[in-house]
Amino acid sequence: MAPTVAPVTLAQAAEAAWQRATQAREAEGQARRAAAERAGVASLWAAPPALEFSYQDDRWQTSAGRREAEAGLAWPLWLPGQRGARGAMVDADAGLAQAAIQAGHLHFAGLVREAAWAIAAGKAEADLADAQVQSLLDMAADVRRRVNAGDLAHADALAAQAEVLAAQSTQLAARQRLSASQSHWTTLTGLTRLPDAAQAEQAGRTEALAATHFDVETHPDARVAALTVERARKRMDVVATTRREPPELLLRIRQDMPGRGESAQNSIGIGVRIPWGTTGRNQPLQAAALSELDLALTQKQRTDERLAADAAQARIAVQTAGQQLDAERQRAVLLRERAQLIERSFKAGETPLPELLRVLSAATHADASLARQQTALGLARARLAQSLGILP
Repeated sequence: MAPTVAPVTLAQAAEAAWQRATQAREAEGQARRAAAERAGVASLWAAPPALEFSYQDDRWQTSAGRREAEAGLAWPLWLPGQRGARGAMVDADAGLAQAAIQAGHLHFAGLVREAAWAIAAGKAEADLADAQVQSLLDMAADVRRRVNAGDLAHADALAAQAEVLAAQSTQLAARQRLSASQSHWTTLTGLTRLPDAAQAEQAGRTEALAATHFDVETHPDARVAALTVERARKRMDVVATTRREPPELLLRIRQDMPGRGESAQNSIGIGVRIPWGTTGRNQPLQAAALSELDLALTQKQRTDERLAADAAQARIAVQTAGQQLDAERQRAVLLRERAQLIERSFKAGETPLPELLRVLSAATHADASLARQQTALGLARARLAQSLGILP
């Protein structure tokens, strides 16, 4: 007997989908860049030091033996407040990278939830189609026996067989849709194990009960938007403290050979190079930083509005789906009970076959609507948890 393959949880599937995503590599790269920039801010100089060397002689002119050699080092220095401002911006970059990872996890959790409930809906539809085919096969066999006994006309046998063929066509279509949903699941997560519908249903109930209060600021997307604003503000601070290129501390050693027969003269020099901060340099940087801040503030406002609207709409969808499920359940019970009565009447010879087929079709459609509404409620609960930023 082959071992039973345990179903995968939504949390495991969401993590697997995230690890396969290109967004994961991008977010991890952003975190590594922030760590590298933090190391740069911790250095003693604002930019890499530079080595200078020059040499001159009069070999091709007077050939008097004059030579000059000079070697030097240039250390770019931090401007007042510049190092702290850059460190704060790097910290904002690191926080934004972590928030982007959380938001990415949530995004792919949403895709996994949608895929899991698509499989649940497809399986419910396929199981219902299987049951319908088996029920019609049993009825068709009973009709054939009654036709052979002379109780029913041959046209009734043809009608029953036609219903069987129609149900089998529906069954094949349902199986094809289920297979497509399972293939999408494997492409998304890289897993061949399928989700557990019962576990997903229980998780949806738990998440819906936990979603009694919603704070927009705690949502991963809102955190990304807020930290994007924070980073833009830190960049404004960097621009404000960097109104010129970093000054350079210069250390030079020079050797001068005046000519033949004269002793060499050595000297050591120390200097400072201070670039000017011109309007042509600073204004474009300030305008770019201000534009980035304005854009980040606008995106944050729109994100907060979207998240609040999505959460409110998701709550309404859960309530509506629950009410529709109650109505569909009552309808399915009534039509199934009616079908059972008509079926007994048909077997007693009191009801014609077309009437039985019509009643069975109505009951089947009611069962299908009930199955769809059950998965619709589960999906609505999953979408509510998604809109609130709750990970599975």
